[in-house]
Amino acid sequence: MTDSINKRKAEHIKLCLTDQVTGNNITTGMDSVRLVHNALPEIDFDQISLATSFLGHKRATPFLVSSMTGGAELAETINRNLAIAAEEKGWTFALGSTRALVENKEYRPSFQVREYAPTVPIIANLGAVQLNYGFGVDKCRQIIEITEANALVLHLNSIQEVIQTGGDTNFSALLGKIEKLCKELEVPVGVKEVGWGIDGRAAKKLRDAGVAFIDVAGAGGTSWSQVEKLRSQDKVKREAAEAFVDWGIPTVESIVSVREHVTNIPVIASGGMKTGLDAAKAIAIGSDMVGFARSILREATESVEQLIALMETRELELQMAMFGLGVGSIDELKQTERVIIG
Repeated sequence: MTDSINKRKAEHIKLCLTDQVTGNNITTGMDSVRLVHNALPEIDFDQISLATSFLGHKRATPFLVSSMTGGAELAETINRNLAIAAEEKGWTFALGSTRALVENKEYRPSFQVREYAPTVPIIANLGAVQLNYGFGVDKCRQIIEITEANALVLHLNSIQEVIQTGGDTNFSALLGKIEKLCKELEVPVGVKEVGWGIDGRAAKKLRDAGVAFIDVAGAGGTSWSQVEKLRSQDKVKREAAEAFVDWGIPTVESIVSVREHVTNIPVIASGGMKTGLDAAKAIAIGSDMVGFARSILREATESVEQLIALMETRELELQMAMFGLGVGSIDELKQTERVIIG
């Protein structure tokens, strides 16, 4: 089983770099969000600050490397490059699913990036469904210990698991197990989708269960039913996956819905985020942090230098958007009234 996990992780990287893995006829909704230009900003561009805090950690930016990979050979290079760049630029770093590191020691180094990112908040990651397949508090503690992570995020990926060969599809009674984990684990526990979004009602249930942050991971970016369709040899599942190319809650709708129901924990906007302007819009409509995944994957496979240049571009775009609005801080951006949806 572990060999198949490692093989699967390698195939995921390859497909996300080469094939059509986005959904069709569905977008993030960012095009529907307009920031209203302020021709007289009355601030000094050089004084604009991207500084913020996340789970008690001071951060230079509101940016997050979203959960991508681990448990395969190329993943080690990718995660090392991401960690070095995150340390350099003050981004927060979320690892890919860490199930593989518990089940196969061989690929643990792909998840062990603390030496490259000594001051970065690292978020370990596990499929929430694994709480129904033998992963309890002890195994989660083991994950935190091995990765030296500051938090754990549980990912929700029901549709992916159905299409994935040998997927784990028993999602029953997970909320109580999530609540138990939140109470007993020594680090904050968050929840994320993988690209189909979280709505406000689900977010409220999770918050009430003790979840410390929510990453909406909305639709409009990578579709994991498309990724698994491209991997699958099963004709029935391949055809079924095609029906779900436009499934999910667009990222914008997800942020707005979650923020309407949940006001007192951080919300991360991810799912098809491509630019710093996307980030500005996401923060203006209710998110606290913004995660990038596939849009930085190619650079992460190539070099730290290319990755840092890309990160600097995203940061400049966000600063430019803030300048265009006349806001000098992330807190001011969250309060701006210069935003129109629809």
